[in-house]
Amino acid sequence: MRKPLIAANWKMYKIPAQAEAYVKAFLPLVASHDRDEVVLCPSDTSLSTVIAAVAGSGIGVGAQNMHQAEEGAFTGETSAPMIAAVGAKYVIIGHSERRQYFCETDETVNQKIHTALKHKLLPILCIGESLEDREAGKTEEVLLRQSSIALKGVVPSDAETMVIAYEPVWAIGTGKTATPELAAQAHFVVRSEVAHLLGRAVADQMRIIYGGSVKPDNASALLNQPGIDGALVGGASLDPLSFSEIVKY
Repeated sequence: MRKPLIAANWKMYKIPAQAEAYVKAFLPLVASHDRDEVVLCPSDTSLSTVIAAVAGSGIGVGAQNMHQAEEGAFTGETSAPMIAAVGAKYVIIGHSERRQYFCETDETVNQKIHTALKHKLLPILCIGESLEDREAGKTEEVLLRQSSIALKGVVPSDAETMVIAYEPVWAIGTGKTATPELAAQAHFVVRSEVAHLLGRAVADQMRIIYGGSVKPDNASALLNQPGIDGALVGGASLDPLSFSEIVKY
């Protein structure tokens, strides 16, 4: 059985005081919940604050991005060793906003995956098609390309610990959501490709989650689909009550 993963991507919101207040409000709402693994991904400036605030709760913490190099003259960037040193466990890699606004490529994503795994961080690899791709019937082609390049050179024993987040780009921050059936079909395509690349055992073990305008009122329909192992939640994760309702779908 794959334990579902529900992750909050706070994006560029919340200063440390706000992050601490959020955790204080959130923890009592999910105190008895152990069905799912829950992860909070704040901005880098709030990582240490959130890690301290969730101590002993079972809630995990992840970073939203990292550089592929372990160190170097890369002003403004954060490395995998830095993220690991403060105690974060997960890192989001290849989010569509990183690809769109910061010119990250499939090859860059692959480099980041390898660096994260080297430093025992668990990547949440984001893949997904644009509206143009979907309307052109290229959804499967895009998912296969992004998956295969991102996982190039990854060994099966490392891949089992990874998470893949299927996030249709046209559903991120737009209020539009893939129907449960469309989401499930995309997850089937991705899991089949993982099986092709890394073996059926890895594909059966790896968690593949859905992201893209997940809200309390659609979480249950999406997350009860076969093959969908949780959610990567953006806007709806910024409020502790809203996110707790998604966690308890």
